[in-house]
Amino acid sequence: MCSSGDEMNVALSIAGSDSGAGAGLQADLRVFQAAGVHGASVVTAITAQNPNNVRSIDPVKAKLVQQQLESVFEGFKVKAAKTGMLLTASNVGMVAEWFVGKKIPLIVDPVMVSTSGTVLLKTNAIRSLQKRLLPLASLVTPNIPEAERLTGLKIREESDQQTAARAIYEVYGCAVLLKGGHLKGMRAADTFFDGKEVTVLSVKRVKAKLLPGTGCYYSARITAELAKGINLLSAIRAAKKCITAAINRPRRVGRQSIL
Repeated sequence: MCSSGDEMNVALSIAGSDSGAGAGLQADLRVFQAAGVHGASVVTAITAQNPNNVRSIDPVKAKLVQQQLESVFEGFKVKAAKTGMLLTASNVGMVAEWFVGKKIPLIVDPVMVSTSGTVLLKTNAIRSLQKRLLPLASLVTPNIPEAERLTGLKIREESDQQTAARAIYEVYGCAVLLKGGHLKGMRAADTFFDGKEVTVLSVKRVKAKLLPGTGCYYSARITAELAKGINLLSAIRAAKKCITAAINRPRRVGRQSIL
């Protein structure tokens, strides 16, 4: 615990609210707290959901997203930020406009579809993400389906992951952590490419029920570590260790399992 005289590092999550708290903004803030950083937030959408389904989604207007960003940055020295569900092209554009010229790490988790299958990023918003936000990112963290959408490539094995990671870097100029959880096999391998070297982070695959919020947890932990001043690859390694431990030991909350 920090004493009253300690100054906490600040990490920011720009994401949708999850009423079940298994993913989204609530999950990010929980991860930030566990990592020992102060979590600030910008809400981009309100959802009615639980780990089994998403009942409805309403976007927050871009003007209010802007006002939240202004308030957070006026009140705090943000050390690192991440985006999750942005939902609309106007929100993607507003966030991109805000981060032009900002000298802090920006992690983009290109959330497109929920674990239960609900679309979380509209088609025109995907185009805006590609054109406006990804070129500003320090790191993008797609899963296999998201990487396929960003590249047009089919990813069936680990070598395909490396090809796709290189393709994303070539187009958008940002480092890539391509998560391999959707592939089959004895090991779960993520591919990191920073424009110079490929690093594969591989662990034994956990046979577990599909859990919501794994991508949120992973990207949030990376953001928290960056807010503490840790370099990118070390932050990814620390986050990989934490997410693997969490998947191995999910928490039971009523009838649900969450990270």
